[in-house]
Amino acid sequence: MERHPVIVAGFGYRGTTTPEALTEALRLAAGTRPVDAIATPADKAETPAFQSFARALSLPLRRVPAQALEAAETLTQSSISLSARGTGSVAEASALASLAPGARLLAPRVISTDRSATCALAEGDPL
Repeated sequence: MERHPVIVAGFGYRGTTTPEALTEALRLAAGTRPVDAIATPADKAETPAFQSFARALSLPLRRVPAQALEAAETLTQSSISLSARGTGSVAEASALASLAPGARLLAPRVISTDRSATCALAEGDPL
């Protein structure tokens, strides 16, 4: 079976984020580029703001295990993300870890205006 590359939008966010901030981060990262799925750390995927955001998009949600985040090589190196999650960017790591090995980031993560949400796009083969 032939696999076609997909684009996943990975997200990192503070507990105070809103669906609007997540939507803005996605818009800043993707522009008009279509996204096939969204991803975030498994332990954060059930927060009310993220669930509301995910439902509005009607895209597949990929819940990324913590150990997969730590293994991803990110372009951004945030000391806060390194301390809290063991990765330089939760958004970048979530996008990469939700795809098969060999996935690549399309650009470094972007930050919502209120600084509560980040988003990064990765492209690669589905898991």
